Amino acid sequence: MSAQASATVAGRVVGNSPLRVFGLSSEERLRRQLARAGAVATAEAATRIVLLRADWVFDDALVRGLAKSTEDVALAADNGECVALVVPAPRADDAARALLERRTPQGLRAVNATDIADGYNKSLRKREAPYLMPLDAALLPAIERRVFGAVYKGVTDLVTLYFWPKPALVVTRFCARAGITPNQVTSASLVLVLAAMYLFWHGHYLSGLAAAWVMTFLDTVDGKLARVTLLSTKFGNFFDHSIDLVHPPFWWWAWIVGLAAFGTPLADTNLVLTVIIAGYLVQRLEEGLFGVVFGVGMHVWRPFDSRFRLITARRNPNLLLLTASMLFGRPDLGIIAVAAWTALSLLVHTVRMIQAAILRTRGPLRSWLAP
Repeated sequence: MSAQASATVAGRVVGNSPLRVFGLSSEERLRRQLARAGAVATAEAATRIVLLRADWVFDDALVRGLAKSTEDVALAADNGECVALVVPAPRADDAARALLERRTPQGLRAVNATDIADGYNKSLRKREAPYLMPLDAALLPAIERRVFGAVYKGVTDLVTLYFWPKPALVVTRFCARAGITPNQVTSASLVLVLAAMYLFWHGHYLSGLAAAWVMTFLDTVDGKLARVTLLSTKFGNFFDHSIDLVHPPFWWWAWIVGLAAFGTPLADTNLVLTVIIAGYLVQRLEEGLFGVVFGVGMHVWRPFDSRFRLITARRNPNLLLLTASMLFGRPDLGIIAVAAWTALSLLVHTVRMIQAAILRTRGPLRSWLAP
């Protein structure tokens, strides 16, 4: 099942279904999946054909695995039904008829979902079994929940992981059906980034926090919307991640400036600001270096690192500290807490860098999530 999908692989959707998943017809969803998997050859140029039944919902990992297959295979669902085939191009028409008739052609190796995909998703920092579900009207809500869950990051902060999934599913479903694009959601997030900064700067902390929290929620929605509708693009990814990377220090700076207007100025503004900005920049540098030097993401190296990612001094945990401080009317204590937590998180990351360097002398490092 190795090798890469090449220009000699084509995709073909067999059958049809009237049902839509996140606003997409089954046929369009499968075509997008095949295109993303590299099965883009014309029928005339293709040497191998991947055939998928339109009345089933396939995990992206399965479509990628089938497109990369160098063998003639028949993918069976848990109930034994043949739902996908990989065959030489001359056999494609016969194979399509067999799929429509719910038959398995002879001479193909029978495989199941776990034979095609191991369930490890490096980009989403998670490991879970690939899904393969019949597209049934009674199951559609459950299908959309499963598809949405599959594109959700496994290692992230506690707000994103525990508080946002259910409302984000509702909003993602609405956006998909309304034709709202991921980049439109990201653009709305950018407006809220600027609004929150303005409000913090002038000491309007409660309204600024409201804008900031809505922004963090939309930051969850845009990526999920892109993945469930298969509309992820290089520009969209750059747009989203550029905003995520750049804006947090500006928020903390604006918060500090607004303390004078609120009536609780800091005794040493420069110290607090320096600790926060320098700590943030060094932590992001350490995270990048960790992956380059050790070949594994810092937050997925060991279970401790994944658990610490829940609370490390990133935007959402810091916003929790600032929100808590406003319960007592002391935004100055909130930003001091952010500075202290940033320094402590930096210390933890530095220690982990040193430990990784020591263990690297004994052999390559591996993520605890890797198969």
